[in-house]
Amino acid sequence: MRILHTSDWHVGRTFHGRDLLVEQESVLGGLADLVASEKVDVVVISGDLYDRAVPSADAVSLCARVLMRIRAAGARIVITPGNHDSAARIGVFGEFAAAGGLHLRTSIAELARPVELEDEHGPVAVYGIPFLEPEPARHVLGVVEKGHAGVLTEAMRRVRADLAGREARSVVLAHAFVTGGAPSESERTIAVGGVQDVSSQVFSGVDYVALGHLHGPQTLAENLRYSGSPLAYSFSEARHRKSVWLVELDAGGLVGVERRDLPVPRALATVTGTLEGVLADPAHTPLEDHFLSVVLTDQVRPMDALRQLQKRFEHAVHVEWRPEHGPQHNMTYAERVRGRSDEEVACCFVTDARGSDPSEAEKALLREAFASVAREREQ
Repeated sequence: MRILHTSDWHVGRTFHGRDLLVEQESVLGGLADLVASEKVDVVVISGDLYDRAVPSADAVSLCARVLMRIRAAGARIVITPGNHDSAARIGVFGEFAAAGGLHLRTSIAELARPVELEDEHGPVAVYGIPFLEPEPARHVLGVVEKGHAGVLTEAMRRVRADLAGREARSVVLAHAFVTGGAPSESERTIAVGGVQDVSSQVFSGVDYVALGHLHGPQTLAENLRYSGSPLAYSFSEARHRKSVWLVELDAGGLVGVERRDLPVPRALATVTGTLEGVLADPAHTPLEDHFLSVVLTDQVRPMDALRQLQKRFEHAVHVEWRPEHGPQHNMTYAERVRGRSDEEVACCFVTDARGSDPSEAEKALLREAFASVAREREQ
């Protein structure tokens, strides 16, 4: 059996305010071509199908088109929800969808009931563990211990107990932060009480574990992997090779896992320099079609910098001002403002935030504002 492991589609997500639906459909729609060319039997999606619990109509329509293309290419589909999804919304009509080859594993109470598939070597049991928010999940599962480790340990105990009564190879989908995984800046934290990760040992005893949640593809063990997100959702992912895992099971279990890289609809890049230098440097010509993050080193904060950058770099979406020789403060804030008037503190704030002192006209506006506040207090 050939299984395509993917996760964290986050359909409907924006990138610094830019709509990504076109880019998402381009990449995700291509999975159907991969299914056909690689003769994939099953596509598993390990959580975060959508970016929010109540996705937009456009996001739902895109997902439906992509899933129908994958199904038409010949693969059955198994989905379990992540922390961004609404399990109830994804799971609605699940029993009806299964008849058409779309299996939705969204119920905590039924996480030990697998999707039962067959190949020439016999049965394969595919279990979907939806994202387990610790507090509600522990009540459903009867777990005393608080935190992610407790509920996932009990979930896998139930999976192994069911598997013990079968003669089947096994695949588990789970949306979790496993110790040793490397996060990026685009995942939403799932920390509860400061503890979000679980040991990889929790997932022992199955042939393959298809993890979701972390957005970089990574291998924690030969049979324990994150596929990562199909697109980059933060500039911290600029160096990621977005991909999916092609997993193969033979009669004895896991026989191999291969990586299949995904296309990059629009690359990401970060440049540093003064506004004038970035706009004029011919070396940046290849970046004009990239999503761009710019770190400006001007001593004075440039006015309307993003709009100016977008005249050359249409897809510049983020600007950070970090002057080369910015002020260094060794004192605490309380020490720095001690003995200063309100006007002096406000002027210092303007200087720190902009890199230049307020003009006389701006100082006059600040004095007028403080005087107005004082009058209101008196009244």
